[in-house]
Amino acid sequence: MMTSITLASRLWPQTQSSVLLRNAALTVFGSLVVALAAQISVPMWPVPMTLQTLAVLGIGAAYGSRLGATTLALYFVEGTVGLPFFAGGQAGPFNPQGFILATYGFILGFILAAWLVGKLVEMGWGNSLFKTVLATLIGGAVLYIPGLVWLGVWAVKTQGILPGDAVSTAFVWGMKNYILGDLIKAIVAGAAISSAALMLRKN
Repeated sequence: MMTSITLASRLWPQTQSSVLLRNAALTVFGSLVVALAAQISVPMWPVPMTLQTLAVLGIGAAYGSRLGATTLALYFVEGTVGLPFFAGGQAGPFNPQGFILATYGFILGFILAAWLVGKLVEMGWGNSLFKTVLATLIGGAVLYIPGLVWLGVWAVKTQGILPGDAVSTAFVWGMKNYILGDLIKAIVAGAAISSAALMLRKN
């Protein structure tokens, strides 16, 4: 099976003596990038439109599966314990009204998306622009699964939506108005990481 070296490994090769420092530094840096991207948002309810998807997919493609998932897991923990890293400077599992965040499913989905994109890149998809972009598109699509499931449950539990209307409500509130933007962000993330990796291979 063809494999490919991640962008992070090209920029900062892993050695036995530096593996812990390297991975810790990249993980913290990546979580801060996602936190910053979360603050660049369009205030839509109940799911704001942010640049998080771009950052998450880019980190997955650049870091690989394990480091990418670890980075997004750290981001999840940072926001959950109280750092204002979620969209709009929110923190913790509850919003100001005392409800569990409607976006928690998407935040959990970041971990899965980063892992999947990183895994595809490691399997050789990172060797071509088309496949790298396809990997980030798949990761962006998978992100919707936990995001919409959580949003549907949230709508029923906190907004009085009937269980039979949960699926359609989740689609309207969490996907309908975001598809085009997420497609663009996925393409940009994949193209940027692939182009950077190609430049490094040529040097």
